[in-house]
Amino acid sequence: MKFARLGDPGREQPAVQPEGPESNGKWYSLAGVAADIDGAFLEAGGVARVRDALAAGSLAEIPDAGTLRFGAPLARPGAVVGIGLNYAGHAAESAAAVPEVPVVFLKPSNTVAGPFDDAPIPPLSRKYDWEVELAVVIGRRASYLASTDEAAECVAGYVVANDLSEREYQLPGAAGQWVKGKSLPGSTPLGPWFVPAGALDASALRLQTWVNGEVRQDSSTADLIFDVPAVVHHLSQFMVLEAGDVILTGTPEGVALSGRFPYLQDGDVLELEVEGLGRQRQVLRRTPAV
Repeated sequence: MKFARLGDPGREQPAVQPEGPESNGKWYSLAGVAADIDGAFLEAGGVARVRDALAAGSLAEIPDAGTLRFGAPLARPGAVVGIGLNYAGHAAESAAAVPEVPVVFLKPSNTVAGPFDDAPIPPLSRKYDWEVELAVVIGRRASYLASTDEAAECVAGYVVANDLSEREYQLPGAAGQWVKGKSLPGSTPLGPWFVPAGALDASALRLQTWVNGEVRQDSSTADLIFDVPAVVHHLSQFMVLEAGDVILTGTPEGVALSGRFPYLQDGDVLELEVEGLGRQRQVLRRTPAV
């Protein structure tokens, strides 16, 4: 199944598309089954309830689904947690050592945007960069987990994420801070849809990025230094993860920071895809200076 939230910003309706070719691209409304796709829905067994409703044929088709905007497939998460330098190739192009433990940072949840919304470049930005990532959605409270097996059981599913990053704010000098470079408006597009964990093997998914039709990133989650269970287990030792929280697991090599490609400019078209999770597309638009 694919879960999405369709409609204008702030008015998205939760929807589901059945698995398999019989879906024929149709989306069905979750009205009466779920108020939204969020932590409460996941923690209360919402995925199973929707599966039962589909089997019973009790969900109504959304007839104009093809004309509706895709919002982020999860209502605003409580936390968005990032993992940095989690691919050896990206660590190398960032002139950083391969980490011995996960590098962790936080992004404000108000950075979450729809997968096809225009992406705003900050007014004074000179080094705005892309990062395709597999994002993990937490399905239940996780704290001081005892094992990676227990951590895997806390994963509700997966989405595509773009961790847009302003490198000049993030890295150089005494004032450079990861949070500054990764907290900008609209800098975390998610979606287009959420896929439950049981429907996807996340251990070897292809990740790709294109800028103006040219390939920039092309890798696999098989190259993660710390895989999904290891990341969830590690984070649970330092913070409480709650249902609906999102973890960005890191980006592979091929970003502009490498020096091989120009940074994003006004009017650039950015596309990102993770195998089985769909493709995003954003047009970059510079925010006017005040």
